[in-house]
Amino acid sequence: MTEEFSLGAAARCTDGSCGVVARTILDPGAGTVTHLVIEPRHRKDTGRLVPVDLVDVNGGEVTLRCTLAQFDDLSPADEIEVDDQAMAVPGYTPGGVAASTGALGMPGGMGMGGPDIGTGLAGEMPIVVSHTVPAGETEVGRHERVHAIDGEIGQVAGFVVNRDDHAITHVLLKEGHLWGRKEVAIPVSAIVSVADGIQLNMTKKQVEDLPPVRVGEL
Repeated sequence: MTEEFSLGAAARCTDGSCGVVARTILDPGAGTVTHLVIEPRHRKDTGRLVPVDLVDVNGGEVTLRCTLAQFDDLSPADEIEVDDQAMAVPGYTPGGVAASTGALGMPGGMGMGGPDIGTGLAGEMPIVVSHTVPAGETEVGRHERVHAIDGEIGQVAGFVVNRDDHAITHVLLKEGHLWGRKEVAIPVSAIVSVADGIQLNMTKKQVEDLPPVRVGEL
């Protein structure tokens, strides 16, 4: 049996909402999902690294087998540091903006992540926000691009995994709008790398011809 980890899905603890699925952490060597990064909707706090052993998926909603208090005790998904170099630049004034970086670098050239924009801590200091990724693992975030042999075909919507061992069986392509289908499921065997977006060994036509996948029935 399989289940779907959808990026952007709402997530709940046993006693209330805790945010949305922002990123998925993978073990590329084992071909498994190890963690989901759940971020609060209003980002008053950093997200949390949630081990998939705590995760259930019901009707598209992610339910965690922990309370909100236990969720807060999980490892932070981001590290926030003051950018000392920016503060040392002549003419720097409080309220500056610094770029934040994602996790980079994987054995075999595999790695995900990239810069986005962070604002000053409490509006006064430039900061650098780095994604926390366990050693030897990599991340896939929302809006990650998927590339066929002959060009880009869309963005990652999530992953289909085996319930028992969390092994990835398919990558879900967001909306599948190129072919008028709600969702296109690409077998994990078609993935060449995740070094710069997800690279496939299939053409657009071959992706178009993939059969539908019914999650939960595999």
